[in-house]
Amino acid sequence: MKIKSFLAKPFASIVHKNIKKGMLTAVADQQAIFKNLIKVGKSTQFGRDHKLEEVSGYEEFRQAVPVRDYEAFASYVNMIKEGKHNVLWKGVPIYFAKTSGTTSGTKYIPITKDSIGNHINSARNALLCYMAETGNHHFADGKMIFLSGSPELERVGGIPTGRLSGIVNHHVPRYLRKNQLPDYETNCLEDWETKLNKVVDETLGQNMTLISGIPPWVQMYFDEIIKRTGKPVGEVFPDFSVMVYGGVNFEPYKAKLLQSIGRKIDGIETFPASEGFFAFQDTQTEPGLLLNTNSGIFFEFIPEDEISKENPQRISLEDVQPGVNYALIINSNAGLWGYDIGDMVKFVSTDPYRLVVTGRTRHFISAFGEHVIGEEVEHSLMKAAREENIHITEFTVAPYVNEGEGKSYHEWFIEFDTFPENMQEFSEKVDVNLREKNVYYDDLIAGNILQTLKITPVRKNGFIDYMKSIGKLGGQNKVPRLSNDRNIANSLAPWTEKN
Repeated sequence: MKIKSFLAKPFASIVHKNIKKGMLTAVADQQAIFKNLIKVGKSTQFGRDHKLEEVSGYEEFRQAVPVRDYEAFASYVNMIKEGKHNVLWKGVPIYFAKTSGTTSGTKYIPITKDSIGNHINSARNALLCYMAETGNHHFADGKMIFLSGSPELERVGGIPTGRLSGIVNHHVPRYLRKNQLPDYETNCLEDWETKLNKVVDETLGQNMTLISGIPPWVQMYFDEIIKRTGKPVGEVFPDFSVMVYGGVNFEPYKAKLLQSIGRKIDGIETFPASEGFFAFQDTQTEPGLLLNTNSGIFFEFIPEDEISKENPQRISLEDVQPGVNYALIINSNAGLWGYDIGDMVKFVSTDPYRLVVTGRTRHFISAFGEHVIGEEVEHSLMKAAREENIHITEFTVAPYVNEGEGKSYHEWFIEFDTFPENMQEFSEKVDVNLREKNVYYDDLIAGNILQTLKITPVRKNGFIDYMKSIGKLGGQNKVPRLSNDRNIANSLAPWTEKN
């Protein structure tokens, strides 16, 4: 046993025990965090604007602080950029996490001295829980790759600014630096294809034991490894035993990733974002991700059927129910208040509080009143794919509104790794699956208002070429599963099989 794995073993045991204790105090921990947020927040500009000094309980807080997205926060962020202190949280942020917005362009999410530990410790805890449960601590002695954004930071309003993964890169403990790949210079490369080739150059011949990243970009890395060596990834890296992933639902990518590896390995799923590290997989034996209930974030939840209302119902953790889709709202020691992060979650357990991410609040199709969400399309497609034993590389769905003769429908753009023998039969299976998952969609089909879905195959690497064309290849970028318009669908046209 080498020194790093030897030291990690008792540390993992201690952290794992503390996390299990925290499962029993989740609601109390949330209440304590809420009180501390109000205590600090009332002295800020935001606190004065919203009269937080008059807030003594959650009901008063809901009345004082409305739910908002980044656009509604932008004026406060601009104050910070102008050099003002105590705007959203005490002092000034130590970083801005730079991320893409839907309507606001670039977003600048504050990370404070108090909130940085949420990002760093949560990732660490996910690995330590895995160690403690499985006994696999040997990966700590090998090389680990984290496919991330550039660690080079610019300054915005005097504050170091960059991609979250690049910021976190600066906080990798010194004792793990020798284990980390790629090197700093390679990580700084902005062009994804150039970076990918350099990553492969550096990792071939190394004792890779852990690989981490967003699934579609990990798959690109695997593809290049196989292309160069002619061998499955698990044979190239015989000690590779753990894959850490997050950012998108793993299920659509699972079959092809495992096929590329060539053998079974363990996985650790995480739920990080620029706004916070919300949950992580704490066990290999139970479904769902453990909510981070004691890490500086007070969570709120809006039931799916309340989301579109002007004053939606908001509940705290103690009132959530399993099986219900909720919009996730956060209040944090980064200075985010009533902040809608845009993700939908569903609890699979409330003892402890474990959840799954079911989609994006802004990524849905309701062009005809069906309100189809990401969880439903992913389930429908992957169920059919498993039955047909085919692999899907990537996909997205958009409405097609027929303004002439004929009925409207959902158009599915799918890049197949292996094609179904009968595309029409496969399309019908996916449609039946979606009708079973969404009663509104079923009603529209049964009522002869919509025709059944149509599949438009996308050429090999078509989604990669599309992402490249819009300057979003690699890093933390991913293709939206659903759109309520034809913008992505129209942009994909050059890479579809019908062209």
